[in-house]
Amino acid sequence: MTAALALAVAGSMAATTPPQAPLADTAGLRAEVGAQRVSRDAERSGQWQLTTLRATRAWDLATGDGVVVAVIDSGVAPHPDLTGRVLSGLDLVDATGNGSNDQVGHGTTVAALIAGQGDGRHGVAGLAPRAKILPVRVLDAENRYDDARVVAEAVRWAVDHGAKVINLSLGGSVTSEALAEAIDYAFARDVVVVACVGNVSAGGSTEIWYPAREPGVLAVTAIAPGQRHQRWQGSLTGEQAVLAAPGTDLLGAKPGGYWRVQGTSFAAPLVSATAALVRSRFPGMSAADVVQRLISTAQDLGPAGRDDEFGFGLIDPVAALTAEVAPVRTNSLDVLPPPGRAGFGPAPEVSPAAAATPTPAADTRPAPTPQRVNGGLQLALDGAPLLALPLS
Repeated sequence: MTAALALAVAGSMAATTPPQAPLADTAGLRAEVGAQRVSRDAERSGQWQLTTLRATRAWDLATGDGVVVAVIDSGVAPHPDLTGRVLSGLDLVDATGNGSNDQVGHGTTVAALIAGQGDGRHGVAGLAPRAKILPVRVLDAENRYDDARVVAEAVRWAVDHGAKVINLSLGGSVTSEALAEAIDYAFARDVVVVACVGNVSAGGSTEIWYPAREPGVLAVTAIAPGQRHQRWQGSLTGEQAVLAAPGTDLLGAKPGGYWRVQGTSFAAPLVSATAALVRSRFPGMSAADVVQRLISTAQDLGPAGRDDEFGFGLIDPVAALTAEVAPVRTNSLDVLPPPGRAGFGPAPEVSPAAAATPTPAADTRPAPTPQRVNGGLQLALDGAPLLALPLS
């Protein structure tokens, strides 16, 4: 079936290893949307998510070492902040690629928010700086892919190539049996799956995006800076919301430089990074227990208990790494009969040479008619980059 996937493009690109050259003077630079100026010092200190999530304390306990996080996105481009952190991946848009061709910058930003190695003054520091990134490109130069079966193929390939956490900073309004089956395939093989809930768009659906709606997935909403931890107003809400994370005014790395961004796309990788920290500290812990640990230790926001704005609350890496949490036998979020089937057979082997014509899972339901908005499929433009900076 053809499931329209809409990319959440509201945010910035994050980095891993500090660039050799200092950041350029930002005077005179203006954002593409919401023009603003910032000083170099303000730019360097703009990683508020690290303070909010007590990253320094978390790094005393775990750094993500030994954990592979798949970033299924627009690709992950070479960047000084990601040196040594990115594995050879798969390109399902370009048959000859290995996932390093990021024409959008979105996937590079997501990857660096997870595994960036900057020191906060030179480059972007990721929340799990020793994790490895496995890039799988499914989004083209227009930030879209028309068929969710391609994303399903990417999920299966990532599972079979060592991913223990999968980040899906994409989505759309239409469900997909093929993608549901691929996510079940990941669950059956002990993989944590994280997805953004999606961004509010004019005239768009108010329902949380799919695959964040899939039972068992950690669906992530975004909060704004400030001590009160208010929800970012561009974040969708709903009964499938599971966790919240910082998602606006974030500094990130993009091909050739840096920018600031906002969107649930950039909240999701902070949850993926936290899952990587937990899997690094407790390498024998099951995916179900990792999920349980993240939701049990989240900082409750809004009304007491789970709510539609924040889910179980703000992700808390330090608590997730230190609290006593009773083990569980199954993923407590996977409480509804899934559309797919878990454990239905081995995933197909996919090579980059064959990536242009993947063999999708069978789907006999009628294909919905995609709605093209601004040149993309339900493309969410509410969180466009706020500021762009060159590397030198």
